[in-house]
Amino acid sequence: MDYHVHESAIVDDGAKIGINTRVWHFVHVCSGAKIGDGCSLGQNVFIGNKVTIGHNVKIQNNVSVYDNVHIEDDVFCGPSMVFTNVYNPRSFIERKTEYRDTLVKKGATLGANCTIVCGVTIGEYCLVGAGAVINKNVPAFALMVGVPAKQIGWISKYGEQLDLPLTGNARTTCEHTGEEYLLEGDVLSVK
Repeated sequence: MDYHVHESAIVDDGAKIGINTRVWHFVHVCSGAKIGDGCSLGQNVFIGNKVTIGHNVKIQNNVSVYDNVHIEDDVFCGPSMVFTNVYNPRSFIERKTEYRDTLVKKGATLGANCTIVCGVTIGEYCLVGAGAVINKNVPAFALMVGVPAKQIGWISKYGEQLDLPLTGNARTTCEHTGEEYLLEGDVLSVK
């Protein structure tokens, strides 16, 4: 076994876990889960059957990653943040055939206690602030806060707010990496 599983964790037969991944206390990984290399699953994490997790993903304590959630490489899921998979749940109505896909793209950060309503795409390298509620797609590099969340700025790959307007034509350079960011309308890209 090329990964570490704490003795209190449960990894169901069939689960695929990459090398150098760490599965900590009281974690449950279901049989259909696919987890990449170099990940960390903190205490009391649940990973469902129809879940894919890329490489170098950090999932902090008390996070449940339910069916139909797909997480790309280098994503950070803060403590006690919440994924959902049914848009309009009722305890007395079976809706397992209505699960909506949620995609978290490369490098995104999901802050502590935020909620991701199912059926959205979270853009590359965006940052969702602590406690925010995401109920629509998030652009790449967006800085999102509030309930419901709204975009208040742009964030660099390095993780610091960029000096750019929300929309328009502008450019700036990250002082830490030297990467140039180009804003065209409401789309930010790295040149």
